[in-house]
Amino acid sequence: MSAMPRVALVLPTGSYRGPDFIDAADQLGVDLLIATDGTLGLSSGRISGVVTVDCAVPEAAAAALVDATRSIPVDAVVGVDDGGVMAAAIAARVLGLPHNPVGAVAATRDKRVMRSLLAVAGIPQPRYREAFGVAEAVDAAIEIGFPVVLKPVSLAASRGVIRADDPAAVRAAAGRIDAILTDAGAAWPILVEEYLPGDEVAVEALATPSGLEVLATFDKPDPLEGPFFEETIYLTPSRHPKETMAAVTELVGAAVAALGLVHGPAHAEVRITPGGPRVLEVAARSIGGLCGRSLHFGLLHQSLEVLLLRAALGLPRRGMGREPIASGVMMLPIPRAGVLRAVRGREAVAEVPLITALEITIPLGRKLVPLPEGDRYLGFLFAAGDDPGSVEAALREAHGLLEFVIE
Repeated sequence: MSAMPRVALVLPTGSYRGPDFIDAADQLGVDLLIATDGTLGLSSGRISGVVTVDCAVPEAAAAALVDATRSIPVDAVVGVDDGGVMAAAIAARVLGLPHNPVGAVAATRDKRVMRSLLAVAGIPQPRYREAFGVAEAVDAAIEIGFPVVLKPVSLAASRGVIRADDPAAVRAAAGRIDAILTDAGAAWPILVEEYLPGDEVAVEALATPSGLEVLATFDKPDPLEGPFFEETIYLTPSRHPKETMAAVTELVGAAVAALGLVHGPAHAEVRITPGGPRVLEVAARSIGGLCGRSLHFGLLHQSLEVLLLRAALGLPRRGMGREPIASGVMMLPIPRAGVLRAVRGREAVAEVPLITALEITIPLGRKLVPLPEGDRYLGFLFAAGDDPGSVEAALREAHGLLEFVIE
């Protein structure tokens, strides 16, 4: 490693996380080479160079990044969010740097492949079928048994994920998903999955050659029962019994191993059903949006991005366990379509005990698209306190004080 380590950061234009990674690089004294498919709009003395790439074509993006490293060498490659992980894995492989197998990362980006690998390994998950059209989706749903969940194989952030309770609802959902796929430049098939009852939890972890290193477990206290699956509140630590969460993290470790992930962040969603935990999804990235700001590590209150850069560079992480305080984030849902004209109540929110920050991430004047067509949130609300219950209460109180004026 050079005297001043440098990390290549593959940063899709839709990512919220550029500023947090730059702050982390500042703290660590790490330089950055940034590959992005948009206008960066960020300045820092830590940025050694910026490469324009198309993250939707990972092989070409990786080639452009590798070419840039001839004059700006790097010690690690980090893919940010779903859009950056494939290009990062390919580039790191070419450069001979630590990386996940490209096939393992590809499996996390295609729910069909992920489901089949988990099935081969005997990992508990929903029963599922592929469907290449509306009629096949109806047949698959009848075979699996209602209710079912229909989902695109390649979209993220719950976009296009719809519950259906009967054949007519399947036809309507499949038609709606078809339009979403067309808009996203994606294609059939879709998955038709067994709907799993029970609480949903998330596991934030690092995949390593020796196994899973759990960073945090999150509860999702709002029931995710459909027809759409908009995530709202994440709370850590989990309030489920220790033995339940031990089973969850053991399952996630087995799923990560089955997919072949061995390097860098992994984020998993799990349903705790009456028959035990079942894997919904595993991603080869860290927690999305600005949700990582709800996590801090070690005595120095360091960010998730600091920990991720340390892990990418092979720097020591001893003493960097999650802070014992309870914390949480609320992803502010879009209540309806329209144009955002005003956000009222910010001052009142700032007065709510335990609230630590409010970030509105959609500019005024921007068109709002709710789920299942949309893939953004209005913003993020953060809280921290002595226990998850008081953190949840603070988030709900603060959200109730916000008014979004939508035309």
